[in-house]
Amino acid sequence: MGMIIEICANSYESAKAAMEGGASRIELCTNLSVGGLTPSRELIRKVITELNIAVHVLIRPRGGNFVYSEDEIKTMLDVIGFCKKTGCSGIVSGILTSENTIDEKATRRLIAASKGVEFTFHRAFDMVKDPSEAIETVMQLGATRLLSSGQQNKAIDGIEMLTHLRELSEGKLQIMPGSGIHFENALVFKKAGFEMIHFSATKKGKEGTNETGLFENTVIGTSDRNEIERIIKLLA
Repeated sequence: MGMIIEICANSYESAKAAMEGGASRIELCTNLSVGGLTPSRELIRKVITELNIAVHVLIRPRGGNFVYSEDEIKTMLDVIGFCKKTGCSGIVSGILTSENTIDEKATRRLIAASKGVEFTFHRAFDMVKDPSEAIETVMQLGATRLLSSGQQNKAIDGIEMLTHLRELSEGKLQIMPGSGIHFENALVFKKAGFEMIHFSATKKGKEGTNETGLFENTVIGTSDRNEIERIIKLLA
């Protein structure tokens, strides 16, 4: 049996590549250079209405830490409401305290607002001080799954921690490895018994030229349909 493949899609083009490549679902976001931010409502609507793939939307209002003000939390709740009305299949989010523990009160509000769709607690988890305690909190809050790199930059380096978290979850919480997963290491996660993985399958492409010198040329990556198909075939 093949694994569940979630593609981190940073644009309509990436989301379309994920669908055509045979991915199970996408996490829709923008600004991967800062770890992903909430996409625009226009992009959310376009992807959900025009593509035939399960769409989970990242709710992260800014880069930096995962400690949010009340105004930021209200914005997050508002976007969750919009996503549900538009027809998303899931929400990806999470809030920490300034002591790097799970902010139970604030995260509970996000999960309550997401009722009726799946809720993934994202890689804010990789900053917590005590992962064994934190996973108990995430389970108690009622999240569907945890997206984690095992507290390392790359999930392949955190596979021991990810395996430990899976054991602690006792099947009550899906553990989804993500960060730095690609064709060369994807099979390791299947052999380790994980049922799903998260990656972007990004192919770099330049965004135009800039002759004025006022702005830096930025390189925008797009998920590569061929790479997604190649990994899915490998894991089948």
